[in-house]
This record gives sequence, structure tokens and C-alpha cells, in this order.
Amino acid sequence: MSKTSRQIKNLTMLALFLAIEVVLLVTPLGYLRIGVLSATLLHVPVIVCACTMGTKYGAFMGLVFGITSVINATMAPTVTSFAFSPFVTVGGFNGGYQSLIVAIVPRVLLGVIAGSLYQFFRKKDLSIGISAGCSALVSTIVHVVGVLGLILLFYAAPYAQAIGVAQSALMAAMGTVILTNSIPEILVAVIVNIALTKALSSKK
Repeated sequence: MSKTSRQIKNLTMLALFLAIEVVLLVTPLGYLRIGVLSATLLHVPVIVCACTMGTKYGAFMGLVFGITSVINATMAPTVTSFAFSPFVTVGGFNGGYQSLIVAIVPRVLLGVIAGSLYQFFRKKDLSIGISAGCSALVSTIVHVVGVLGLILLFYAAPYAQAIGVAQSALMAAMGTVILTNSIPEILVAVIVNIALTKALSSKK
């Protein structure tokens, strides 16, 4: 395949991933509301893109994911949206620039980690399926821990107040989030990434 043909193919695939990300953003599929919290599927195109196209494209898709998170928190705010958007004030508290760190940095790292892990596992001669599954598993866990960890770092007190728990109980509440919201996110990411990475890799 010539360099020009490869570039056209990469741009086409990137446009496809971007379109999927936008569709998830503007439909209920992207953010599934569970009380004051929400589960998301927008991490899945980031992981698939990173595994099939590399860390550079994965990081870009992660940036898009982060920006969509800011948009969602701004346009459809909940009581915790201040943690993801500097343009929202809830209960007299504004997230400030730290909310951009929470919304964007873990999402960019998601693409970098997923792509790097996939390349690492493939170099160890693991199959495409195992490499894709392990990459999705680890990167999604790191993403969840990163987002929640940054919320604890920047917004422990107001976040605890927003979700109606004592600050001393916030860690336990975060554990509940991981068990209820994140396990489905991890399972979906693993299953979809295995299927799509296998399919897209066979077309290279």
C-alpha cells in the first residue's frame, strides 16, 4: 500500500471513529444516567481506534472524548457537572480550570495507554484477541481510576456534598461507582474491542 493510500485509509477510519463518537454524544447511548451519576460508552471508540491505528490517533480520539465530556456536562448539567465543566456552577461551586483536567487528561491517556499496551502485547506474540481484550481491560480501569482520582484530588468536599454523602464516606461512594457503573463499561470495552480489532486488523 502506497503512503498516499495509507493516509487516505487512516483519515477515512478516523472520520468513522469521530462520527461514532458524535453519535454517542448526541444520543442517550453515550451517557447513561444513573441517578446523579452516568455511565459512558464514549471510551470504546477511543480504545478501538488506539489499538487499530496507534497511540497518536488514540490520543486524538481521547481528546475528542474529553471535549465531548465538557460539552455534555455544560449542555446537560447534573449536580456533579462542575467537576467536568468550568462553564457550570452548581450549588454555588464552579469547577474552574481543574474541571478541564478531570474531563480531558484521563481521556487522552486512555488512548495512549490502550494503543501502547496493544502494541506491547502484540510484540510478545499474543493473539489479536488477547491483546485487544487485555488492552481494553487495563486502559478502561486506569481511565476510571484516573477520573475518580482527579475528582477526589480537586473536588472531594463539594463532590461529596453534591452526591449527598459525608466527605469521610466519599471513598466508599467512589467504590460503589466502580462496582455499579464501571464494570459494565469495562465489559463492553473488552468485548467490542476484541471483535472490532480482529475485524479491522484482518482488512489491513
